[in-house]
Amino acid sequence: MKIAVAGTGYVGLVTGVCLAEHGHTVTCVDVDENKVKMMESGKSPIYEPGLEELMVKNMDHLYFTTDYQKAYVDADVIIIAVGTPEKKDGSANLAFVFGVAAQIAASISKECVVIVKSTVPIGTNDEVERILNENPKELKVHVASNPEFLAQGTAVPDTMHASRIVLGVNDDFAKEKLQEMYKDFDAPVMTCNRRSAEMIKYASNDFLALKISYMNEIANLCEAIGADVEEVAKGMGFDERIGNRFLHAGIGYGGSCFPKDTKALHYLSAQNGCEMMTVKAAIEVNANQKYKLSKKARKYYPDYNGLTIAVLGLTFKPGTDDLREAPSLVNVPVFLEDGANVKAWDPVGVENFKKRIPDEHITYCDTVEETLKDADICFIFTEWKEVKELDLNKYAELMKTPIVMDGRNCYKMSDVKNAKILYESIGREIVDNRQ
Repeated sequence: MKIAVAGTGYVGLVTGVCLAEHGHTVTCVDVDENKVKMMESGKSPIYEPGLEELMVKNMDHLYFTTDYQKAYVDADVIIIAVGTPEKKDGSANLAFVFGVAAQIAASISKECVVIVKSTVPIGTNDEVERILNENPKELKVHVASNPEFLAQGTAVPDTMHASRIVLGVNDDFAKEKLQEMYKDFDAPVMTCNRRSAEMIKYASNDFLALKISYMNEIANLCEAIGADVEEVAKGMGFDERIGNRFLHAGIGYGGSCFPKDTKALHYLSAQNGCEMMTVKAAIEVNANQKYKLSKKARKYYPDYNGLTIAVLGLTFKPGTDDLREAPSLVNVPVFLEDGANVKAWDPVGVENFKKRIPDEHITYCDTVEETLKDADICFIFTEWKEVKELDLNKYAELMKTPIVMDGRNCYKMSDVKNAKILYESIGREIVDNRQ
């Protein structure tokens, strides 16, 4: 099939590359000329394991352009995968989606299917359909909702071997085209109407966000009563009705999906007179949880003036260079405002962090060990492999004062108790072996 993809972010680029891997001829469209040139050279503008290799492998039928008219004019399927950023009121900004729909309407030369893969509020596909079918050539355009369920850091395998492929279609033409597009994919296929497909995406993401926030509140209570949240999570995970995923306590979720999708669904529910209080609570819990470590550290240092603070991990999770809603973004400014000198390490997120928080009082280090050298306190914000596998004795050996605030529960308590450090994590006991 001849496929065009509007947008080359995490969803659009990964989708386009994976479709090319399955033999389709794919043209990816972006407005940024420099980004397009970069992709044409076989370089990915985002850090995603395995993506560049597939790009290079399929260059004979994978194209990149800023010329949307050329890309859309004779495509069998056009996928809209542009951003739907959060507005100040929590609703989704659909300007990019509708803008692309208008470009498609002005460009197409034959009957085709337009797939909305962007995460959009329920009913958005109806408006996209209206825009598309007002095209000047009066061509029939079929609109389908096909939400993605990839996770950053594992986006390629999540697409190639998806947990499910949801086809939200309102007519047989669209259904047959999508089935043809996905015929060689290793995943169960579910067909439903468009509004159900739009809702499946929000309901899935928000349920996972609820699960995370629930466990973070359980962790906070565990600290107060002397329970261990990891033992609690293990006991819960044996129950098949609950499952053992997304029970890992920490300092909150981040990324491109959970934060904006929870806010968008809460906004939509309130607008329709059935406010979702559980989702509202998850949003509030997550916002507060991000400050958990820095608040706990105040009992050791009432303020951070003059201190050297080591920060391990800047991205919201390992395996990605994405900083959206990362705990580092709200905590590092607190340290700087207090007068601290920050030493930061992240294997892939430094350049993006510099763009977000340009500050001369941040020193970026090449190794974890360099970051820890002479630090008064250490905050772990991302559970990178290099952090999890670090010899715990390095903290006592390298730091001026070995106080370790672990926001991702990177270490086993049995190992911590053999290290000469003060260690605080989330939902577990405090260990002080400095003497």
